[in-house]
Amino acid sequence: MITLAVAAILTLIAVPSFSNMINSNRLTTATNAMVGALNSARMEAIKRNGSVQFCSNAAATNTSDTLGTACATNAGAVFVLTGTTATQLLAAPSALSIPSIQVRGTVAAIRFNGTGLGYAPGSTTPFDTTTTGNAVVELCSTALKSNNDIKVNMATGSIITSSSPATVTCP
Repeated sequence: MITLAVAAILTLIAVPSFSNMINSNRLTTATNAMVGALNSARMEAIKRNGSVQFCSNAAATNTSDTLGTACATNAGAVFVLTGTTATQLLAAPSALSIPSIQVRGTVAAIRFNGTGLGYAPGSTTPFDTTTTGNAVVELCSTALKSNNDIKVNMATGSIITSSSPATVTCP
């Protein structure tokens, strides 16, 4: 009887912690998928010595040229410019389809050139979140009460980092 009582108490403590761990891992997985897409876009641009775009979730941010039009609103997708045609290299990360994972705000469109530097489409200055104050992408989880937000940043057009700045209200 005592064994059953102890097992019940341990279960009551473990289940919420396990649920929290699963939801935290889902947020980390979605963030890693976005970082992976950014790195893939950068490496493909270097490999091809050409333009490759990491897509925004806003068509206007992607611009209206060939790569931007192909991106549409596919946040995290990667398109390659082959001649005058845009070809999809990576689809939008499937981790973004998890109902509890939300994108906060607008995902930055980043176009990498043959040297591997990322720029906002139409810009001549390397993308740098330290000067703009905006993250490349900010993801949050509605299933977590605290530590529910991760920002992906880029410095000098190539250095990608992620940080968990705070607990936020997730849309």
